[in-house]
Amino acid sequence: MTVSARCHYALRAVYVLAEHRGPAPLKAGEIAERQRIPIKFLEAILGQLRGGGFVQSRRGAEGGYLLAVSPEELTVGAIIRFIDGPVDPADQARPKQRGDAPPSPFQGFWERVGRAISEVVDETTFADIVQENRDLSQAQGADWVI
Repeated sequence: MTVSARCHYALRAVYVLAEHRGPAPLKAGEIAERQRIPIKFLEAILGQLRGGGFVQSRRGAEGGYLLAVSPEELTVGAIIRFIDGPVDPADQARPKQRGDAPPSPFQGFWERVGRAISEVVDETTFADIVQENRDLSQAQGADWVI
């Protein structure tokens, strides 16, 4: 499965919004800085995500972006499919065949791989990713010696 740079940036932007706990929206510049995403590219991605109903924007000096869907309900798979389309590793792994070529003996294998990937991305929410990173940060921070 190949995930585009645009999709990676979208996932990282949504992660920042999921991690944000305050009621005030985040400015695009702050999201871009936190994740090192080129601001012009990020603005286009945020516009696309807004159009898809994943984020909402507020105008003005106190404006910015917030998630439109709770992090507990928003899955990684939803963002990947919205930005890049179907999750299908078989398309990536399958060479272009001639019309008279026999069917691939790996068809069933690639279908199982696709189902496994879909299961993981569809069951993983942004709240899960935020919590996983908090747990990891706490575990790393607790490793000190006097």
